[in-house]
Amino acid sequence: MLESFDINWSGVLIPSLVLVVGFFSYKVLQKFFDLSKNKNTNVVLQKQLTNIVFILLLIIIFVIVLPIKDSLKNQIIALIGIVLSASIALSSATFLGNIMAGIWLRSVRNFRLGDFVEVKGMFGRVSGRGLLHTELQSIDRDLITLPNLFLASNPVTVSHSDGTIISTQISLGYDIDHSVIEPLLLAAAEKAELEKPFVYIDNLGDYSIVYKIHGLAKDLTTILSARSMLNRRVLDELHQAGVEIVSPTFMNQRQVNEHTFIPKQRNNKAQQKNVENPEDVIFDKADKAGKLDEMKQQHQELLERMKEAKEAIDHAESDKIEQELKQSYERLKVREAKLVEFLSTKSEEISREGKEISKENSDEPPKD
Repeated sequence: MLESFDINWSGVLIPSLVLVVGFFSYKVLQKFFDLSKNKNTNVVLQKQLTNIVFILLLIIIFVIVLPIKDSLKNQIIALIGIVLSASIALSSATFLGNIMAGIWLRSVRNFRLGDFVEVKGMFGRVSGRGLLHTELQSIDRDLITLPNLFLASNPVTVSHSDGTIISTQISLGYDIDHSVIEPLLLAAAEKAELEKPFVYIDNLGDYSIVYKIHGLAKDLTTILSARSMLNRRVLDELHQAGVEIVSPTFMNQRQVNEHTFIPKQRNNKAQQKNVENPEDVIFDKADKAGKLDEMKQQHQELLERMKEAKEAIDHAESDKIEQELKQSYERLKVREAKLVEFLSTKSEEISREGKEISKENSDEPPKD
């Protein structure tokens, strides 16, 4: 009777050992990515791809070491291959397509974290990038998740890093000569602190002329405020010059007794003072992500400096110089350790922001 309870422990031990080794190997792999995520801005993409390949290999190895017949093993592996092939075939248009699009977008490098982009009428700042999606923070401060395949198959407008052209248009009647309007619009653009302004006569309508004033905004972080300021300055310049901004059709359909529709001058200095730019609130996550990406690049440069300092120590000409170089290297090492800890904390905070409540941390990097 005891023979019926005889267990082949070697057949059970090896698969169990594979699972245990696989579990600890997975933990070590995640720890490796956590330690190196501040050294490589593409680590999220690499981590996800590596996890997929690792789990697939672990399943195949586990099946191979199972204490079953070889024919049954081959059937199970073949079944896994069929399921995997069918899954890839069925989801290739979306899942695999997004993966390939994500890799392509990383290789093209047409935008990075913190950049202003517009695609299919959606405008915002890039606040996150992953294997399957890209996250935008819109002008309403909301987070928009776009599949990478969508970005790869549609034109993406990226604001020029050296500045972008902003504009506003206004329609005025034919009774006012364009030689009067154009200088006023140019003056409005200059007072809005736009560079190289120019005016287009955009359209000649049945009742009015459409003017469009353009100017170069150098500071992209205040692009929304710059557009609002341009509109404000256009109103001020035209009203101060006695130009009435009202539809000619509206004027022909009412009894106004020669009344002009220009608001009375007020002291608007208190209203024009802004305690903070609205962009600081609207694009807060994208701004933090852009600064974090810049700090990661600074960390990479710091590692290069440490490497050069180590090589200089090996080739020091005297003990005194070697000692000074070692002290300098230790300072860089301490700074690098603090920066790694800071980047790790900020990365976790930014990834949680907008999804759950997180503690407020300082955006300033650690000092020496």
